[in-house]
Amino acid sequence: MSEAELHWLRQRLLGGKLTKAEFGELRFRLPIGLVSDPIGRVVLDPDEEVQAVVRLVFDLFEHYRSALAVVKHFHTHHLRFPDRLWQRTRKGEVVWEPLRCGRVLSLLHNPFYAGAYVYGRTKTRSQALPGEEPRIKGRTRQVKREDWPIVLLDAHPGYISWEQFRSNQQILDDNRTWRPEERRGAVREGAALLQGIVLCGLCGRRMNVRYHAESSIPSYECRQAHAQLAEKTCQTMRGDGIDQAVAGCFLEAIQPAHLAVSLSTLDQLEARAKQLDRQWQLRLERVQYEADLARRRYVAVDPDNRLVARSLERDWNEKLTEVEQLQREYATLPQPTALHLTPQERQRILALAQNVPAVWFATTTTPAERKQLVRYLIKDVTLSRRETVIEVRIRWRTEALTDLIVPRAKRVADARRTDPQVIARVRELAPTHTATQIATLLNEEGFRAGLGGSFTASKVEWIRAAYDISLDCPEGPGFCPSGQRGDGRYSALAAAELLNVNVSTIADWCNTGKLDSVRAGTHGPRWIRLTPEIIAELRKPVQRHWKRRLSRQRDQNMVQ
Repeated sequence: MSEAELHWLRQRLLGGKLTKAEFGELRFRLPIGLVSDPIGRVVLDPDEEVQAVVRLVFDLFEHYRSALAVVKHFHTHHLRFPDRLWQRTRKGEVVWEPLRCGRVLSLLHNPFYAGAYVYGRTKTRSQALPGEEPRIKGRTRQVKREDWPIVLLDAHPGYISWEQFRSNQQILDDNRTWRPEERRGAVREGAALLQGIVLCGLCGRRMNVRYHAESSIPSYECRQAHAQLAEKTCQTMRGDGIDQAVAGCFLEAIQPAHLAVSLSTLDQLEARAKQLDRQWQLRLERVQYEADLARRRYVAVDPDNRLVARSLERDWNEKLTEVEQLQREYATLPQPTALHLTPQERQRILALAQNVPAVWFATTTTPAERKQLVRYLIKDVTLSRRETVIEVRIRWRTEALTDLIVPRAKRVADARRTDPQVIARVRELAPTHTATQIATLLNEEGFRAGLGGSFTASKVEWIRAAYDISLDCPEGPGFCPSGQRGDGRYSALAAAELLNVNVSTIADWCNTGKLDSVRAGTHGPRWIRLTPEIIAELRKPVQRHWKRRLSRQRDQNMVQ
């Protein structure tokens, strides 16, 4: 009976506790930023600095969508976050310390900041289940938000709305790395634009990102089945071309919103800059108040009571040193540029905001910022690799679908291979053009060599040899046994034999312009154009054989 009576007493106490919670009268230890007024109502902390820093955390998370990014922002700008002590001697005292990621998560998960009174967020189980080690104090676990037994909305003032609280919970859940096939993960600093939102078109799983060694070129691969079930990797594809196609589609879709972006961008910059400066001003005001308070204590003490005066004087000096140090730190910090913009600078920023592609491709825009912009409009992207192309399906936030076709990246061998159009063009020009002329024409027509760069005569000769293209129009006469090449021009020796003259005569006629000739270089062989009219006019009836002057002199000497 005694054990039953204890059980009944416990049930009655728990029932009374639950009844008070249903009316919102059961009191809890309030988080930082909320306090109880003299009549027991929950109100915002009257300290303006505490209110401002709590609001700053929520605003930064709404902007960055990452708890760690909020911590980095605080660390970059040398900001601190308050904490309330609950020890007996220092109960209720507020201390300021660096912000930690766990503290940011506790703020974001606490529904009291949304003005809601919630009971039953945790559940304690005192009876051990099979397979668990027994514990004296039981086991406490978190209860899902949809299973909270008591939720009273708008029970007291809050820092955010209930809708924003639920949105923050969704963002935090989406940022988790547990079960990556169900969550996109937080935005990271890598160059892959579709990190976290790309799906496999074969199995539907979320694809991973891999970067090539010493390169920022991403690859999207579906390897979860291989990693977990030792199955074959579904598909792997190079991601830079896919990112460019999706970015182009995104910029095209956001064009109607250029005006709204231009009107809101500068306001957001100014609001964030003012909020940051306001936080520093409140911090300076607090330390100045503490220094003034220490001064008043020192002035109020009896000067002859040196036992107390020395201690108060030392405290005053410490507070003055803290004020000076904080002012010096504030002066060394980079001031927000949005607070010092001239009207001309404001107009330039507005003009830049209207040109979203310029902002997108600017070097100052980080990959994380581009990813965040994409996630505002795009829900996910599905990739399906085909034989020669990649099918890209974009699902927008409105559930609308957009299909794109992206050519697959060429293999290394194919990328270094000469374009078939170039080979066909060389084969077409080879009968009537030299290698130098073909290289000039290819460059003028915009073709590029397989290894990059412009075409040269040597590259054209290599293409001729590699693809067995006949050498009908060579640069030198040694490769033209007939003496007449494909464009109809004759070598100097063949022209001399045809006109019954000496080769030197052919050279003189070419120099004087009597014969039309071309040559590859300054001292290259000549190729002469001969028509029937020119042959009839210049041909000699008999070819004269000239002896060398040295031979004639030697013959004269022999005669003498």
